[in-house]
Amino acid sequence: MSNMSATKQLVLGIDVGTTSVKAILVSIDSKEIMAKQSKDTQANVPSDLGVEGNKQDVPKILSTVHNCISRLPKDLLRQVQFIGICGQMHGVTLWKSDKCVHKEDTVFKLEISRDDVSNLYTWQDGRCDEMFLKSLPKSASHLPIHTGYGCATLFWFARNKPEKLQKYDRCGTVQDLVVALLCSNDEVVMSTQNAASWGYFLTEKNEWEKTALSESGFPLDLLPSKISSGGIAGNLVQTWFGIPAGTPIGVALGDLQCSAYALLKEPTDAILNISTSAQIAYVHSSFQPETITESEKIEYFPYFHGKYIAVAASLNGGNSLAAFVKALQQWALDLGFSVPQSKIWEKLLTLGSDDSSITEMEMIPTLLGERYAPKQTASVSGITYDTLQLGQIFRSLCSGVIKNLHNTMPQTVLKDAQITRIVGNGSGLVRNPVLQKEVLRWYNLPLEMGHSGDAALGAALAITYS
Repeated sequence: MSNMSATKQLVLGIDVGTTSVKAILVSIDSKEIMAKQSKDTQANVPSDLGVEGNKQDVPKILSTVHNCISRLPKDLLRQVQFIGICGQMHGVTLWKSDKCVHKEDTVFKLEISRDDVSNLYTWQDGRCDEMFLKSLPKSASHLPIHTGYGCATLFWFARNKPEKLQKYDRCGTVQDLVVALLCSNDEVVMSTQNAASWGYFLTEKNEWEKTALSESGFPLDLLPSKISSGGIAGNLVQTWFGIPAGTPIGVALGDLQCSAYALLKEPTDAILNISTSAQIAYVHSSFQPETITESEKIEYFPYFHGKYIAVAASLNGGNSLAAFVKALQQWALDLGFSVPQSKIWEKLLTLGSDDSSITEMEMIPTLLGERYAPKQTASVSGITYDTLQLGQIFRSLCSGVIKNLHNTMPQTVLKDAQITRIVGNGSGLVRNPVLQKEVLRWYNLPLEMGHSGDAALGAALAITYS
């Protein structure tokens, strides 16, 4: 009995993100974080479509997950009671179902051969241009279809490379594949959160728009047939770094929803996440899909407990700032100087933090366009002789990132929703005090930086308490 009382019951949360994997161990009783690990995936691979394509190496992502878990304390892993998993939304990967079945006489490793799985075609994939999207069947869903969304990507392959689809019999998000491999599931169990992020999914009925899809030549047999609002997807097929075989594993969730679940303490909170991209969101307790208008830029995704989360999402966040830093580094190199990016960041943050760097110069940082305006480009206006200082330029760029979000979800929308505080999250915001100042300037609401557990913490808490 004394040993039992000293043993904590833990839950493992895993976030399979766009650029990194995070894993966290949390006490079920106290919600205390016991240990955590993170590792960059470095999984991007060149696309045959050039800049229009965006794909990642799935075996490399799985190896990163496996590596993260291996570095957590083994004595704690033996105490894991549940595993919660989330990851990047919208993207799609395909695989052969018989390769998820684990052979009992081998040591368990989270892996799949490159011959048995496609690349992950991510949310950043741009192969579906405006003309292609207009050729797709009209959806009855309140959520529009965009390039980078699973169903749009599958439509593209059905029309342009059908032989690619014939190699596989299952598909899902990359986090769905992780769950399938850990549970040795033959069928894909997909959450409403991830299904809604693919397009052509009716959230109020919890089903795909099968008629519209099948009539347009969509590979309907590939779509996950089991849709779940949450709960358990299966059980761990074999002991994994000390985690007991049979441990329940939750259906894979969306990283946005899990970030919000970890960070939002009150119904009057909104979450602002800036990492690769940027999103501002709040939980809408009474949203009904039939109330949406086609011109609405704010999107409403399934959350938890039958609620929706209102989201203003931009494709341009930390990536725009990183592009500027990379350009500065290249300019310096062109002039004959080699400057590490870390030094450039340090100088920019110092110069931009001075409030005298605020100017009337306006930078629209939409290097990647936006889902509602894919052809939009970045621009600068209001340049004068006095605004060419580096600190002023960087401050204007940070201001542009926040203003771009504010244009979609302005302060008035948050006030109408009775939001009284913004909780900040994501490495792009946490490490950047200049961005934080611009959040305060544009939204005029208190900003509190959130917990470092991020979406992995939310995945852990969601499987335990939701």
